[in-house]
Parts: sequence; C-alpha cells; structure tokens
Amino acid sequence: MDKNNDQARANTVPAAIENEATARTDPRRRRGLAVLGGLLMVAAIGWGLYEWLVLSHYEDTDNAYVQGNVVQITPQQGGTVTAIYADETEHVRAGQPLIRLDAADANVALAQAEAALGQAVRQARTLYANNGALAAQVRLREADAAKARSQLATAQQDLARRQGLVEGGAVSGEELAHARAQVTAAQSALDAAQAATAAARDQLASNQALTDGTSIEQHPSVQVAAARLREAWIAAQRVTLPAPVSGYVGKRSVQLGQRVAPGAPLMTVVPLDQLWVDANFKENQLRHIRIGQPVSLKADLYGGQVEYTGRVVGLGLATGAATALLPAQNATGNWIKVVQRVPVRIALEPAQLQAHPLRVGLSMLARVDVTDQGGASLSDAPRSAPLARTQVFDALDGEAQALVRQVIARNLPRT
Repeated sequence: MDKNNDQARANTVPAAIENEATARTDPRRRRGLAVLGGLLMVAAIGWGLYEWLVLSHYEDTDNAYVQGNVVQITPQQGGTVTAIYADETEHVRAGQPLIRLDAADANVALAQAEAALGQAVRQARTLYANNGALAAQVRLREADAAKARSQLATAQQDLARRQGLVEGGAVSGEELAHARAQVTAAQSALDAAQAATAAARDQLASNQALTDGTSIEQHPSVQVAAARLREAWIAAQRVTLPAPVSGYVGKRSVQLGQRVAPGAPLMTVVPLDQLWVDANFKENQLRHIRIGQPVSLKADLYGGQVEYTGRVVGLGLATGAATALLPAQNATGNWIKVVQRVPVRIALEPAQLQAHPLRVGLSMLARVDVTDQGGASLSDAPRSAPLARTQVFDALDGEAQALVRQVIARNLPRT
C-alpha cells in the first residue's frame, strides 16, 4: 500500500513541474498579466493626476455644524408673569410682545413720578415769581432808607440852628436836648432802613441764584424730576418683553404666575435667516485656507439633493482643546499626540437658507476651494457697523420725553 502511494507521488511531481513551465511559456497568460499591470499603472497615474489637479485644490471635512444667534429673552426688572404670547417653534416678528409681567407696582411708581414732576414745576414757578416780589421789596426798603436819610438831614439842620441860638438864650437847654434826641432817632431809623435794604438785596440775590441762566423747563429740580419720570415710564413699559429680532421661539421655560428675577432666561428667539457654519478642519488642512475662499456645503438633512454655497469669513484663533472647559494637560502622564482642529467660520447665502431652511446644530459636509491664495488668514479690518442691532427699544426714550413735555406743559402758567 505504501509503495503505491510513493509511486503516485513520484508521478505527480514531474507533471506539476511540466504544467508550471507550460504556464510560463503561455503567451495568452503573459498578455493578460501585462494588460493587468498596465491597467494598474494607468489607474495609479490617473489617480495621481486627479490628486494633483483636483483634490489638491480642495480641503474637506465632515466635522462641521450649523451655528446661529440664540437670543435670550430676559426681563430687566422682576415681576410676576401674567401673560405668555408665544410658544416654542412659533415664529415671531421683532417688536412683537412675548411675555407680560404684573404692572401694578410700575404704574404706582409712574403716577408718583408724574406728580413729583408737576410739583417741581410749580415750585420752580414760585422761585421765578419770588424774583419780582423780592425786587419790589428791595425798592421799598431803598425808599424807606431814602426817607430816613431825609429825616436825618432835617433833624441835623434843626439841631444846628438851635445850637446857634443857645448862647443868646433864645433856645432852652431842654429844647436843645430834644433836638439832639431827634437826630439820634433819625440816625437809628436810617441804620435800620439800610440794614433792611441789605437784607432784601441778599434775599433777592439768593433767589436769583436759583433761577439765573435757566428757564422753568430747564431748571435743575425740574430736570431731576423729569429724569425720574422717564425712568418710571420706561420701567412701566418694560413689564412687556418684546422680541428683539424676528425668528423662532425655543427653550421656553417661563410659566404663568412665575415670579421672575432680572436677568433670568425665559425663552430664546433664533433668527434662522442669520445662520453660519463652523467647520472644524485639522491643523494640517489650514495651511491653504484663506478668508474669502468659496465653499460648497451639504447638509445631512437634505443629503445630496441640496448644495449650499458659502464663503470663508474667518479662522478661529485657538483649537477646541485650548478653549475647552477642561483643557488638556499634555505635560502630565503619558503623552499621545492628537491632531488638533481649528474652527473655520463659513457664511451662508440668505436666499438659500430661505429656500432650504436649516436648524442650529445640524451636521454639514464642507469643501473649501483653496485655489485662490490671495486672501488673508487673519482679518485686520475693523468692523464699521454693528454686528447685530435691534431698534425695538429705541422708541422708549422718545415716548418718555413726550410724556415729560406734557406734564411740564400742564403745570406751566396758562397764557
């Protein structure tokens, strides 16, 4: 049995060697291998050309997310919530009321401030009226002093005549003493009149110091009361919380009857027409990215059906690890290098956002065309206009000024 197996193996080995030799000399097999090798070489060359001519001009990342302004709605004063005018997912317009607080305390303070302004105006009117009365009092005191001066001169003349007649015995000593007493009394009356005149002048000067160089409307006491009225009126208007921007409501946490404190977050408003994308590129991808380069983006929400066009508007100044709440401590323990990422901000087209709305936090695929290297990697141009602005609260001061003018006009003298 063993001999037969050995014989079979001996016959098989030469046959295998012969088949291998035949395969090596087969021209069809050689051509197939040559064609396969040529195809692989062409594919490698083609891929190299594609990498050099196309892929090298783009930087891609799937670590990109939609970002937007999440506007917090917070009260500027405390109070109890009495009405809620908008709920989550609802669209609101700028200036539309969202929440109302109890206005009882604010209305009482407003009434007190209005009364205080009226009282201040009338007190200022009294000051200006006193100027005329005090000026008349000064003139009266000056007339009294002139009368006393005239009486003193008469008394002195009488005394002089009597002194000349004393030696001839025409005037008695008693009459001379009486003339001297009249001079003394006239001098005292003049001194009293002059003192009263000086006091009247001081009173007039003191009152004029409160009124010189200003009118009733611009009097400091009136201005103080007017400022308090404006403050009370604005506080009364702030019991209603308007939407600072147009957008969609989210994260509503406020409830009816809730006592809220100033600065407490009650809800948010997100303007979905002002979104952008933060694409987190690896540090070795940043060498060719510049501000102003075009970007094509795709959202997982729409897949490949919608392609957004954007533009690089800024590169982050620090990696995510450096700005994290708990930054990495590479100087401790065993160190393993991790490729860092830097956020690149990409602006989106408002028309595309309107046609295909996005949501904050959605995933995006970003491809930056880095062909144009003319832009800067850091922006050095200062912003000439506000990044964001609301005009919802601009009218408050104007309306408060109108109320102040009405209160002052009601308390001025009628002509």
